[in-house]
Amino acid sequence: MKKVLLLSLTVILSVGIAACSKKSTDSDSAFMHIHGLGYSSDGNRLLVPVHNGLSVYDNGKWFAGSGDKHDYMGFSASNDGFYSSGHPAVGSAYENPLGLIKSTNDGKSITVLALDGEVDFHGMTVGYRTHTIYALNQTPNSKMSQPGLFYSQDEGETWIKSEAVGLQGQITSISAHPTEKSIVAIGTAEGAFISSNKGESFTVLLQGVSISGITVLESGDTLVATSGPEAALYQISAETNHPVVINMPSTDDIMYIAQNPANPTELAAATLQKSVFISGDDGTSWHEIVHEGVTRN
Repeated sequence: MKKVLLLSLTVILSVGIAACSKKSTDSDSAFMHIHGLGYSSDGNRLLVPVHNGLSVYDNGKWFAGSGDKHDYMGFSASNDGFYSSGHPAVGSAYENPLGLIKSTNDGKSITVLALDGEVDFHGMTVGYRTHTIYALNQTPNSKMSQPGLFYSQDEGETWIKSEAVGLQGQITSISAHPTEKSIVAIGTAEGAFISSNKGESFTVLLQGVSISGITVLESGDTLVATSGPEAALYQISAETNHPVVINMPSTDDIMYIAQNPANPTELAAATLQKSVFISGDDGTSWHEIVHEGVTRN
């Protein structure tokens, strides 16, 4: 097996988090970065961590998120809020980096769970209903003695290392199954892989292509976005592993994809150049709501 390189990590989210404050943003508001996507549990709002806090798309308009403007990384939604890592807002009392944090009130406040002052997880994903946390650790810390893929089932108190047998290439994206705690998918520079035993071993979903984004759907199918001149978006069947091509919203690489938990035919996608699109028909057609970092109300 080739050595797995824990560099240049990105994470796709398949389910969302709850509401934010109703402070409207201007139509020309710009996103410095996009660090994920997630729908609220009722499916009415799309939340986007944008380097300086959260922004939300609600009923056709963008609003500023509530709470401190933390630089959320490894952002992942759950049915009771969201988990994340990253860096604290300027002037806040939190240690830098944040380690593993959780919010259950739409980001108005956060609770530090573990590893504050030690770790900034860029590669992290959480099962929406299972709350199983998978993290790509790059350096030894107080809870992980070595780099590698780890998982936690107790809010980050203890971590177990996964052997990741069969995983090849530099990791680019990671996604946990929303309801099956043992299933996790990983995209790399050499293909897409999936595990049904908490990352102990992986099988190939798509090989010989570089993956920019990946997410596991409620159905168990996996959405896989490839990068480069022939970038494409595939839905890979959980039963047959057969890939079906889905329309790309643009020619830009897709970095994040989210599925609306209340309406599974609705998808959101964010691209490398910070554009965001929504589809209401499983990716047949797309509507742009952010163009290269500039919001569109």
